[in-house]
Amino acid sequence: MKVKLISSTPNPELTIARAARLCYRRSYDEDMTLEKAQKLIQEIVARGHESVLEHASFTFLIEGISRAASHQLVRHRLASYSQQSQRYIHFKNPEFVIPPSIKENETLFDHFQEQIQKSSDMYQEMIKMGIAEEDARYILPQAITSQIILTANAREYLHILKLRLCSRAQWEIRMIATAILKILKELAPIIFENAGPPCATGICPEGDKGCGHPWSKR
Repeated sequence: MKVKLISSTPNPELTIARAARLCYRRSYDEDMTLEKAQKLIQEIVARGHESVLEHASFTFLIEGISRAASHQLVRHRLASYSQQSQRYIHFKNPEFVIPPSIKENETLFDHFQEQIQKSSDMYQEMIKMGIAEEDARYILPQAITSQIILTANAREYLHILKLRLCSRAQWEIRMIATAILKILKELAPIIFENAGPPCATGICPEGDKGCGHPWSKR
């Protein structure tokens, strides 16, 4: 799996802080320093006034994730997506994601690979027989890898990270969220300094269904 930033708002924290300051000034503050911007953002986030965070956006290319994981990701409706199409692309040498729990079990691992190979072979056979890609794809397992481009604003990323960094989230999407957070912290350290599940800064809302191991900042 690879997560790569391909586009973002220039100077995201300055952009957000200047937008917030405009609400209380007669003119746009062109000369605001980054230090002042970061202090203002801390105050804004602490007060829960997060709408101004929507002025900064980030676009990621995510490669080598399973369709099982991408289906979870696209449930975040306030983000935008462009995904590799199984209708129009002939996957001549498809790759697959194998969960660690299956890799660790030698017997299951062998059976898993065998079934994946059968699905892949059947897919190729249907294509050779003239079946359209959009129909042949029905035989492909959710483990097949995909590529997707994700764009969202800073406010939505905080929401995504809140849900997907939780220890109870599925392992693959948790890996995606961890990689995204690492990049976002480099670009906007103040905006994302407290990003993470609720237990990172407070009480776990899962109650007795919680994991019992509070998430820690990385």
